[in-house]
Amino acid sequence: MHPDAPAPTTPVVPFRTAVRAWALISLQTFGGPAGQIAVMQRTLVEEKRWIGQRRFLHAMNYSMLLPGPEAQQLATYVGWLMHGTRGGLVAGGLFVLPGAVALLVLSAVYVAWGDTTAVTAVFAGLAPAVVAIVVQAVTRVGKRALTSRVLLGIAVAAFAALALFAVPFPVVVALAGVAGWTLHRWRPAAVPDKPAQDADDGPAPLISDDELHTEQPSARRTLRVLVVGLVAWGVPIAAVALLTGAGSVFTEQGLFFSGAAVVTFGGAYAVLAYVAQQAVGVYGWLAPGEMVRGLALAETTPGPLIMVVQFVAFLGAYRDPGSLDPWAAAVLASLLVTWVTFVPSFLFVLLGAPYMERLRGNRSLSAALTGITAAVVGVIANLGLYFAVHTLFTGVVAVDRWGLSLELPDLGTPRWVALAIACVAAVLLFRLRWSVLRTLGVCAVLGLAAGLAGLPV
Repeated sequence: MHPDAPAPTTPVVPFRTAVRAWALISLQTFGGPAGQIAVMQRTLVEEKRWIGQRRFLHAMNYSMLLPGPEAQQLATYVGWLMHGTRGGLVAGGLFVLPGAVALLVLSAVYVAWGDTTAVTAVFAGLAPAVVAIVVQAVTRVGKRALTSRVLLGIAVAAFAALALFAVPFPVVVALAGVAGWTLHRWRPAAVPDKPAQDADDGPAPLISDDELHTEQPSARRTLRVLVVGLVAWGVPIAAVALLTGAGSVFTEQGLFFSGAAVVTFGGAYAVLAYVAQQAVGVYGWLAPGEMVRGLALAETTPGPLIMVVQFVAFLGAYRDPGSLDPWAAAVLASLLVTWVTFVPSFLFVLLGAPYMERLRGNRSLSAALTGITAAVVGVIANLGLYFAVHTLFTGVVAVDRWGLSLELPDLGTPRWVALAIACVAAVLLFRLRWSVLRTLGVCAVLGLAAGLAGLPV
């Protein structure tokens, strides 16, 4: 095939049929990246059989290597495989759209009525549930990723680096990738170069590998995609900087979330650890408790959990609108941050997919991915500690000795209602195996009941 050859003019799956399928998938993507990937796996591999199990896993592995939301990038990759660039843009865009609209509305509701007793009580019920959800994420990812003592050691080291020594997040991820690659060369059994589920080919796909859209990498295509992507990414930020000033909240948010989009590896929960640290501690766009509430809102909407950045931007711009109306500033910031967060995801996939198609089965890449995935367990555990400290206790004790920097809960200041709701959420998730959305609904009702009863929430 010529390097710039277009996708087949008569694909096995008509483009309109694929668009409808992606639209339906986007409305079912609740419960974080694990649930979202499971929806695509069930729909695309098992039910419709549009793509084979091995090809799906290869796309997923590449998406996990990239910074940003891996489920959205996986959708973009599979859309590209089926219908080229337009397929990738539609699949990835539809994956984001429902959640973006829903969270924009919920952010406005929070700002308008967040101080009322009823709304405050609902959020007080959602926040403890998020703690249990993060713990569940740690256990799920851990069972899959920590298949040896070496990988467990990488996870513990990542947690200690973040929680105790405040090592920058990108450094932790980079070192984990190098460690995975190096240790695989030294002890291959300790750091496997492919997941165990590769042994299961799944149902035979209706579309053969030869019929999937694959472009051979070329300098011409790479340059074209890179230029278009960088222009689409950078022009909105430049326009905002010129119109509102280099020191405006819009420019700060545009630059920060653009940077976050290229350094935040390891999935939504890992990204949130970095975003929470910077948005709360450095920029002061919102309070720690509000970050937890934002994540609770993102958990209740379809689409990537990283959409919580829209909530962060909305609150930050509403409270520091500059010369604009606060509501107009909040909406503008939300749209800008959503744009700069997801445009890089499209760019990374469309730029790298042709090369990854040629590297299917490369063991060095897979070993590096294994190390990063192990570190992500520690990253998520650090996020869980952060949320638990600021949700379940009213007081925080800062420990800063012998080079260590750690925030611990003041055990004498527990939030009893929050602790009780967190325990209920844990039982529902772990014992009864309820869905995330259903669990959040019950916890919201419990929070509302406690607030209306006059209990301190």
